[in-house]
Amino acid sequence: MSDRPVEFRGLGFAPQPVRYAALAAFAVLLAIWEYAGRAGLVSPIFLPPPSTIAKALADLWAQGLLLRHLSESAYRLVFGWGLGTFVGLAAGFAMGIWSVSRAIGVPFVSALFPIPKISLLPLLILWLGIGEASKVATIALGVFFPTVIATYAAIDAVPRNLIRMGQSFGLPTSDVLRKIVLPGALPGILAGFRISSSIALILLVSAEMIGAQYGIGAFVLQAGNLMLTDQLLAGVVILSILGLAIGTGLGQLEKRLLRWR
Repeated sequence: MSDRPVEFRGLGFAPQPVRYAALAAFAVLLAIWEYAGRAGLVSPIFLPPPSTIAKALADLWAQGLLLRHLSESAYRLVFGWGLGTFVGLAAGFAMGIWSVSRAIGVPFVSALFPIPKISLLPLLILWLGIGEASKVATIALGVFFPTVIATYAAIDAVPRNLIRMGQSFGLPTSDVLRKIVLPGALPGILAGFRISSSIALILLVSAEMIGAQYGIGAFVLQAGNLMLTDQLLAGVVILSILGLAIGTGLGQLEKRLLRWR
């Protein structure tokens, strides 16, 4: 009979950190891309190499345009996402807790959610003008609906026996909501934040392409119209970095708020 210890198999599919795997894969991809561009396998007109894109980014920074476009986009993104998230959380909590709010809210959300929010931008421009208000409102509308759905569904998924147990022990309603419902719904709400932030970024670019002079979306559209593919891809890289930064920030927020898991 062997005395060899048995390997532990109860990891439960828990994600294990793999250092530098993503960085290594990204470096290999960039190296292949750069080689293909320099060797003439891909036309630089259609797909410039990473070094050319990096030079375009450096030129934009030196001219001060990068900071101008990025600051305009960041302002619209923060205010639009913040407003849509705040109102969406309030509506989602109301729908998840009170039957009347659910009876009224679910049909409205189901009817309005499928409408592409960017199609409402001309109407919002008519109502709010061509300035920042219409762009922020478009982003807020796009963020509102997935936030409502995620919040409502997350609250609905909290085990009812835990809520009934708290009520049977005489906990006040505020304590039941704060100590049972909110912690139980928080993973689903934070997952909804990831979806809504992606939607906000998409709507930001679309809104800036339609009615803005400055912003990453306006810059990408202008570069595309002039066939400046190095600048166009520089704008795409900025958007990718912005999305990565948002995802990283939300990941840190999840680690902080969900330490109990």
